[in-house]
Amino acid sequence: MRPKATTLTEQELAIMKIVWDLGEATVRQVYERLLEEREIAYTTVMTMMQVLERKGRLKKTQGEKAHVYRPSEAKQRVIGGMVQDFVNRVFNGSAEPLLLHLIEDNKLTAADIERLRKALKDKK
Repeated sequence: MRPKATTLTEQELAIMKIVWDLGEATVRQVYERLLEEREIAYTTVMTMMQVLERKGRLKKTQGEKAHVYRPSEAKQRVIGGMVQDFVNRVFNGSAEPLLLHLIEDNKLTAADIERLRKALKDKK
């Protein structure tokens, strides 16, 4: 059996962000939020949420009229796992080249850099 994937697909992540934001959601609620950004079929959202439940990312309970889905893990934990997986795969486990790349490509604002400085200072 394959180990549980730490990385979510783009569509799975979009759904999880909505559920994390709402705390709990029906397929209809997620579908309507996704429609604000792009065209998507209701059945696609329903299938993806069922997949996320099977993967253990969502928990489903029966509401009054529809199933209600809740995240099974905190957003920070899932995102942290995805970042760690990326760093491991792309940078052989070292975050330094990633940070240098972001700085050198001007992807970080002055405020971002200041927050990093503060975070590094607080770690000492």
